[in-house]
Amino acid sequence: MSTSDRYRTLVLLRHAKSDYPSGVADHDRPLADRGIREAALAGDWIRETLTAADEVDAVLCSTATRTRQTLEHSGITAPVQYVDRIYDSTPGTVIDEINRARSRFAGDIGDHGDLSTLLVVGHEPVMSFLALNLADSKTCNGPVAQQISAKFPTSSIAVLRTTEPWDQLALGSAELVGFHTAR
Repeated sequence: MSTSDRYRTLVLLRHAKSDYPSGVADHDRPLADRGIREAALAGDWIRETLTAADEVDAVLCSTATRTRQTLEHSGITAPVQYVDRIYDSTPGTVIDEINRARSRFAGDIGDHGDLSTLLVVGHEPVMSFLALNLADSKTCNGPVAQQISAKFPTSSIAVLRTTEPWDQLALGSAELVGFHTAR
């Protein structure tokens, strides 16, 4: 099977429950105790749910403290790029960052390696928008999409699969295959 025939997995993780300390700017808000526990549960779910072939190869993470701490407490150790554009972003900005993922991580995965599973750690409402709008016409109205439409709580994870190369991922080009809230 050639690289173009294999599917790629996109995992969208909303940061875990954050705290609201007085006088702390939104970007700098840390995780609450509950968020620390749930971030670990999210990491466990990702590792248990994805097959060995789908192990997370790389991570794009918002620069916000709560997203960095979510990734840290998840226990996922793939190469990571912290991207300021993912914080307080639009869906188009995050898609643009996903489209650049292969070139961003080229040094980490080697010339012959493939970036088959990408984790994006970000914020609402962008994570739910991406999950629902990257989904193709067969899955955008299915039961998983209905769950996401109802609510995409903190520590939630959406899983999409596509045969498109990362630089060609666009709205409607992936299959929405899973959703889980780590509690």
